[in-house]
Amino acid sequence: MDKNIKASFDNSNRNSGEKPDFVPDQSIVLVGLMGVGKTTVGRRLAKRLGLGFVDADEEIERAAGLTVEEIFSRFGEDYFRDGERRVIARLLEGKCQIIATGGGAFMNEETRALILEKAIAIWLDADLDTLVKRVARRNTRPLLKSGDPAKILADLAVIRNPIYATAHIHVTGNDSPHETTVEKIIEALQR
Repeated sequence: MDKNIKASFDNSNRNSGEKPDFVPDQSIVLVGLMGVGKTTVGRRLAKRLGLGFVDADEEIERAAGLTVEEIFSRFGEDYFRDGERRVIARLLEGKCQIIATGGGAFMNEETRALILEKAIAIWLDADLDTLVKRVARRNTRPLLKSGDPAKILADLAVIRNPIYATAHIHVTGNDSPHETTVEKIIEALQR
């Protein structure tokens, strides 16, 4: 990975909150399927690294004045993806931060190229059973409205995982606590 990450790791202060584990010189963008925990892990990672956190979907909703579900239903997925691309480009121009993206953001070729050039892309991955259990907690995912969530997620994984694999770092969380996933990310950044 050709990224300049300034490590300031100190085992004696790992969990004390006194100083961050790293001071990255680029934003860190979390990609992966819905339900993998990008927002929850992203918030915890941001806290550990002393950075700001932003959820791209929340930024899109704020800009549009509509929920993601409403944007999909009123204007369609293509319209949503165009807005998503513009919001992520704006976020990458800002200060160094942790950015959680929607599951389809990295599929857009322009968005993916921008993320890979201007940030550290981390693919958060989990097994299908974990994803199905997590997405069942929320009824707001437009792509899951049209059928069996397990089948839809399995089909999305076949298409999307090879693209997610182009991210700089791959971390598998499965059903472990989110804090464990944060630790795995920090270990990967150290390498």
